[in-house]
Amino acid sequence: MREIEKSPPDLMCIETKTPTIKWYWKIIDTIKELSPDTKTVLYGDHVTALPLESFRNSKVDYVIRGGDYDRTIASLANHLDGKGSMEGGIWFRDGSGMKNTGDFTQKKDMSDLPFIDRDLTKWKLYSVHNGNYKVTPGTYTMAGRDCWYRTGGGCTFCSWTTHYPQFTVRTPENMLDEVGHLINNYGIREIFDDTGTFPVGTWLNKFCNGMVERGYNEQLYFGCNMRFGALTFEEYKMMKRANFRFMLFGVESANQRTIDMLNKGVKEQEQIDSCINAAKAGLDPHLTIMFGYPWETRKEAMKTMETCRWLIKKGYAKTWQVTIVIPYPGTPLFDMAKINGWLRTEDWDRYDMREPVMKTEMKEAEVLEIVQKLYKVALDPEFILRKVAMVRSLDDLKFIMRGAKNIFGHIKDFAPEQVSQALKVEEKPIVAS
Repeated sequence: MREIEKSPPDLMCIETKTPTIKWYWKIIDTIKELSPDTKTVLYGDHVTALPLESFRNSKVDYVIRGGDYDRTIASLANHLDGKGSMEGGIWFRDGSGMKNTGDFTQKKDMSDLPFIDRDLTKWKLYSVHNGNYKVTPGTYTMAGRDCWYRTGGGCTFCSWTTHYPQFTVRTPENMLDEVGHLINNYGIREIFDDTGTFPVGTWLNKFCNGMVERGYNEQLYFGCNMRFGALTFEEYKMMKRANFRFMLFGVESANQRTIDMLNKGVKEQEQIDSCINAAKAGLDPHLTIMFGYPWETRKEAMKTMETCRWLIKKGYAKTWQVTIVIPYPGTPLFDMAKINGWLRTEDWDRYDMREPVMKTEMKEAEVLEIVQKLYKVALDPEFILRKVAMVRSLDDLKFIMRGAKNIFGHIKDFAPEQVSQALKVEEKPIVAS
């Protein structure tokens, strides 16, 4: 704020998520007090779902709906400089009312986009303290926007398919060029690609072959998000040859009823088999698991816990992340929760995965206890011995130590007594759209 007061910017753009939106309303109001002429912009998941809410609760000037924020912000900046009209998806104040530029239209091609300016974005701040990296420095890329799985509208808890009506992807050659750029100019040793689901099929084949042909597989590790059931064992081995290491899979649940309600498009056994095949191919599967579904019984939640516990203990899943399922505005799951009366609160501050915000058949403390139990697999002697046996280098040892620190932090985060006070907080009404 001191920098803003000293040298007011023309335009400030802030990406939002549901748990941070109320905080950003306060920030924007403070910015406008210090620098009334600075134009402020909110974009991201939450305001795409509820664009008018932020105008009612803050002095924000513009709200951008949909994805491709880079292009839309560029069009807004050019418009403010008198160099053209704003693209679709922009909402703004017009006297006492609101106007918008129409619907967001996603571009079909990503090949015209430049590589991220790593120096401008201070890449070193995000290059070391990250559980996804076995070796450092590491960095992120995005091959596509955002997930190619669209059957039946995609997963019901995911907001990205709402922002990106279609899956767009860079060419394998363009992606390989950026990998080389990161190796040669920044000494990157590991990349995690955060596309919702990494491209498969011919694209993946060309990319993996290119990694080997250019020798990049000998210079860094690569990781990505992947769907269960999307790849064969031979394709996992192809990725291993390209030096893929970290493979993030969304389990969400081990109960077919829940899998179907989430529209995951996969079978229980398929999830287990995919994890085992990836591990046998030499990759390091990482599982993301959620608890707190309104329709699940304790028995069903325990089944998920025991299934994932077995995969972790046996070494098929190398790392894992457990959270409370949150129905974010704009998702089919949120709409389902509203219709069925499952929401316990619409205080967005509490949508941060620390507590259930939907009514469940289990008590809130039981949900947190199950989350905590799954993290405590790391204390199991079989798991510890398996991890110790995997140490081959100093990098391996450092990675295990960082992981242990994270695990103990998560065990503390989800202690039932840690959030008991949060569950008693008196809800304050907010203006919702």
